[in-house]
Amino acid sequence: MPETATIRILVVDDDDDLREVTSATLEEGGFEVTGAASVNDALKLLAVQAFDILVTDLHMPEVGDGLTVVSAMRHFNPQAITLILSGFPEMEKAAAALLAQADDILVKPAGLTGLVNTIRERLTKVASPARLVSTVATILEDETQSTIQDWLSRVHAAPHLLTIKMDDRKRSAHLPQLFHDLVTRLRTPLPLGHQALPSPTAAEHGTLRREQGYTAAMMVEESRMLQVSIFQTLQSNLYRVNFSQVLESVMAIADEVDSQLAQAMSCYVAESKVDALPTVA
Repeated sequence: MPETATIRILVVDDDDDLREVTSATLEEGGFEVTGAASVNDALKLLAVQAFDILVTDLHMPEVGDGLTVVSAMRHFNPQAITLILSGFPEMEKAAAALLAQADDILVKPAGLTGLVNTIRERLTKVASPARLVSTVATILEDETQSTIQDWLSRVHAAPHLLTIKMDDRKRSAHLPQLFHDLVTRLRTPLPLGHQALPSPTAAEHGTLRREQGYTAAMMVEESRMLQVSIFQTLQSNLYRVNFSQVLESVMAIADEVDSQLAQAMSCYVAESKVDALPTVA
């Protein structure tokens, strides 16, 4: 880290008064401070300026907005010190979970009194190893089973889907291969607008769901829940995400899941037509 006089700090808070007080406190401590009033403003600054320390509010105005800024800082400068300010004392109890993403959590406004000392203490410590920045493909590969479990929990909360009785293993049997296809797609991107590759597993899934008694609406709902679970996994791992790939990856995820649903539905409809044919004596 550079000498204190050249330490650059980004302060992010949508409360103008608190942002100004925090900035003034840090400037009095000898730091160079830049303020941002929103997540978008912070992201724009991080993209064009180098900062050594981030001090961010957690709620702006959505819960967890501060973690988005922390994740971006980890991408642009993995060695930076990241501090979260929260107006809720109970956040101290949740610190263990959040400290995987931020270096420390301070409850405001009381936390401001020790902010400069906290920063100086952090600066004197040996720099911690850089956080590992992962691709979306790697995150989904690592979190396949947890994402499937999240999907199953959503299915269990949908009574109309549970009218089809089966165990979790059978209900989710198609998902491991779907995730394999999805990870492969993310690692070998298709040109924009290019048709997704055929999936034999998706075709088999459509035929099997017809045999199991699913309606078309049930299949669509399960696919929707899957996308929600996938994006929840990414949300929970924002601190690991390589932000340069996020938009392209999200588009590929949506396209791949929709493509596999379309292939499954095609076979489902074909099976329905066969079922409707008259029996030949």
